[in-house]
Amino acid sequence: MSDSGRLPIPITAPRLSKSKFLAGLQCHKRVYLDVHHPDWASPPDPSTQAMLDMGTEIGERARSRFPGGVLIGESYRQREAALAHTASVIADVAVPAVFEGAFLYDGVLVRVDILERIGSGPGEPPAWRLIEVKSSSRVKNVHLDDLAIQRYVLQGAGLQIAAACLMHLNAQYVFRGDRLDLDALFTVQDVSELVAARGLDVPNRLAPMQQVVLQQEPPPVEPDDHCHTPYECPYWAHCTKDKPARWIYHLPGSAKHLSELVRQGVTTIDDIPNGVGLSTVQRRVKDDAEWISPKLREVLASVQYPVHHLDFETIMPGIPCYPDTRPYESIPVQWSIHIEDEPGRWRHEEYLHAEANDPREALVVRLLEVLGTDGSICVYSSYEQSILERLAERYPSMRSDLKRVIRRLWDLFPVIRDHYYHPAFGGSYSIKAVLAAVVPSLDYSDLTIQEGGSAAQEYYRMVFKETDWVERASIRQALLEYCQRDTLAMMALRRGLREKAEG
Repeated sequence: MSDSGRLPIPITAPRLSKSKFLAGLQCHKRVYLDVHHPDWASPPDPSTQAMLDMGTEIGERARSRFPGGVLIGESYRQREAALAHTASVIADVAVPAVFEGAFLYDGVLVRVDILERIGSGPGEPPAWRLIEVKSSSRVKNVHLDDLAIQRYVLQGAGLQIAAACLMHLNAQYVFRGDRLDLDALFTVQDVSELVAARGLDVPNRLAPMQQVVLQQEPPPVEPDDHCHTPYECPYWAHCTKDKPARWIYHLPGSAKHLSELVRQGVTTIDDIPNGVGLSTVQRRVKDDAEWISPKLREVLASVQYPVHHLDFETIMPGIPCYPDTRPYESIPVQWSIHIEDEPGRWRHEEYLHAEANDPREALVVRLLEVLGTDGSICVYSSYEQSILERLAERYPSMRSDLKRVIRRLWDLFPVIRDHYYHPAFGGSYSIKAVLAAVVPSLDYSDLTIQEGGSAAQEYYRMVFKETDWVERASIRQALLEYCQRDTLAMMALRRGLREKAEG
């Protein structure tokens, strides 16, 4: 055995990385699949991909706070070249910081966001400040684990780590519109003590992962609530593909509640004993039958014509790009309105801000013109109200008009939640799930953009990234079609529900 008391890792053993170490903390089966069958993972959904892309941009911005730093540009596949390049840069005392440095120890390869050289005494080896950049605005436990494995590898590789820090966005920073103040935008938090405490257990947590990935088969880990914490596991679809359609984890509700049912031997929704307390939604999922409230017709009739079906599309840039906005502030850039003057007679209005300047004032002015002063404004969830409230605070001259708009809102979501259920919902009240059950002829499958995360990502690309005017025009058309479908869906849902209530 080695001096540490651990079995040596065979030379041919698969190397781990910090991301695989974090995957192993969540589930040993996940780290095994990451090493041997990464192609079995589901690709990130558009919302997740947008966050990953935003994280990349934030990481690049963070480096600007360390002038003179050197980027190790070799890719993750160019391991040996990256290790050699990093070693040469580390040895150059004139380099103040290293970005994406590569280090290997104990079978684990890590790439470090920022490694800052800090002062050391004459004749002493250089000391370093380890800095992990995150796109979030607060410290999370998984961030500490991330830093712990990096510190373990760096120290094992012979570096003196004087501090371990997390660099994240300052949620209170307000961009004034001239230039970004990077010192105010980013907060650097020294978490050395917390990371050191977690680091004590790194060898004990790492060793079983390294043994797991040497096995011929993945460990027999059953999917349950651990698959969603701290992140959604990309192998969820693979691990659950053979589960029955009425598997207990398809029941909506808290993971803790579902795990308790599993411990009692319940494996399917139909096996839930009658005496078990269930929420209203859970009870409807268990009953697996269409349900129509006797009050549905009355509630639907409370809407006042002309009915304006309103939907906003927004972006939430981590790096603020409009004056007087904060990181991840929701900025409306587009809206669609289907106006039903009377049952069966409707028209459509839309707005999309296609320039890089602040979209909000022009968007509000046109919105107020189209909404007028009469009729209900149908929305789906409270999201539109929250946007309107922020706009009212932003523009005092239009505040009273926007407040009147807010008072006209008529939310279709609680109408459906409280008065209608269909087994095809599967416990979900998203507009797409409801539409598929009530108006199956109308869906989003023919659209280039099919959900909000993609819409935000494509808008950002159109306005701030894309230079080809043909591609910009194509994105613009796809955005208009997607937002229009949302408001058309609301109008169709009202009609479909009215037919059910009357039938």
